[in-house]
Amino acid sequence: MTGTRDVHGAGDLGRRAAARRAQLGLSLEEVADRAGSTPSYLAYVEEQVPAPGSAFLVRLADALETTVQDLAGFNADHPQGGATAGHHPRMEELDEAECWKLLDGHGVGRIAMTGAEGPVVFPVNYQVTDGRIVFLTAPDAGLARAASAGTEVAFELDRLDEAFSQGWSVLAVGRTRTPPAGPESERLRSVMDSKPWAGDGRTTVVTLSPDRLTGRRIRVPGAPGTTGG
Repeated sequence: MTGTRDVHGAGDLGRRAAARRAQLGLSLEEVADRAGSTPSYLAYVEEQVPAPGSAFLVRLADALETTVQDLAGFNADHPQGGATAGHHPRMEELDEAECWKLLDGHGVGRIAMTGAEGPVVFPVNYQVTDGRIVFLTAPDAGLARAASAGTEVAFELDRLDEAFSQGWSVLAVGRTRTPPAGPESERLRSVMDSKPWAGDGRTTVVTLSPDRLTGRRIRVPGAPGTTGG
């Protein structure tokens, strides 16, 4: 014994499992049935167990259509998209209604804009409300300055299912604005479910009303959510 231990992902597996289950839109009962377990034990794993047995972990990863490495957090610092292309993939265009459905709620997306030194892309926590995509940023940040000038930006969100080499992306393009201080900005700030992960000081509200909202989905025949072999 060296007195040290590998804590990579320790205690976070349950949280990753719960997040993946929510991403798939599955209930505790559905995942438990897939994994050959019970809803109560699965809830126990999500909330309390730092590391279940290896046999159950393999079944759980399969039930959640992911890998043991992803559940354990070993791939947290690895770039996404390392899997090879699926067999006979097909590209589908998404209509505006489907794009809004995929954006609905809140999460983390990417903003692309022209900064002081040229094009920049950075992640933002966002919220969809009243047909707008809402962010919080620092008062002196480039995004706040761009919003004050009504600059056109692009917002992108995507999700990958690396186990089956499929996924989707949505692109919203439009002008940003900063609501004046008062009831509207306070209301928008209050509906933000996810505060900026980057920390405090990001209280300036920025809204994006898309002029264009487009999306694409890659499907692989035989993968979950598809038909055909």
